[in-house]
Amino acid sequence: MSPNSTDAMKTNLGEAGAHLKNAATDAGSAIKNAAHVAGDELRMGRSAVKADLADSALAGIAALEEGGGAAREQMDQLMDKGRDLIDSAADLIRERPIASFGAAFAAGWIIAKLARSGDR
Repeated sequence: MSPNSTDAMKTNLGEAGAHLKNAATDAGSAIKNAAHVAGDELRMGRSAVKADLADSALAGIAALEEGGGAAREQMDQLMDKGRDLIDSAADLIRERPIASFGAAFAAGWIIAKLARSGDR
């Protein structure tokens, strides 16, 4: 018996079905592998983000610690300037006591006048 066209068509369709089945299996494997690789990349990315955030937090804490030192330095400078101002005022009072007394008396009189005018 010689193969007829119907048998040849059935054979070819069977072969096409087998190839489609293999293609579907290969596609499923490729998707599983891609998902696995993507999961690995995601885990590595997550680790890198956590490390960067931790480094950022440590740098922020270090900046705050340095900020406290800077504030102390500024306060020391202000205190030194205040002492210098008091010393120069004391020197001026020693050099010109009568003029200093007159200026203090005049300032007190002006403040008293302003305070009395505010009571009305």
